Amino acid sequence: QVQLVESGGGLVQAGGSLRLSCAASGRTFSIEALGWYRQAPGKQRELVATISTAGNTNYATSVKGRFTISRDNAKNTVHLQMNSLKLEDTAVYYCNAHSRLSLSSWYDYWGQGTQVTVSS
Repeated sequence: QVQLVESGGGLVQAGGSLRLSCAASGRTFSIEALGWYRQAPGKQRELVATISTAGNTNYATSVKGRFTISRDNAKNTVHLQMNSLKLEDTAVYYCNAHSRLSLSSWYDYWGQGTQVTVSS
C-alpha cells in the first residue's frame, strides 16, 4: 500500500501562483511515477503532469509553460508549482502514484484531493 497526503491548495486570484505538495509513505519503493490530476465540477478527471523516477516529465497541453512538476525521491514527495493561474484551473487536484506490483501489473494510488479555486 502507498499512502498519499496532499497539501497546498486554496483560493487565489487569476494570474497568481500556488504550490501543491504530496508526501508518499508506505511501499514507496514500488512507485514508478508520481503525478497530479484534476477534476472540475461536471468533468472527468484529467492528467495535469507526471514525473518518473528518472525525472522525465509529461504535461497537459493546457498547463505547459505555467506549471512545473518536481520530485524529491529521497523524501518521497512531489510538488506542483502553478503559475499564471486561470479560472479554468479551478478543480480538485489529486496526487497519483503509479506503482509496480509485479513484472506485469501496476496499481494507481490516489490522495484525498485538495481544492484549488481561482477567482477573477
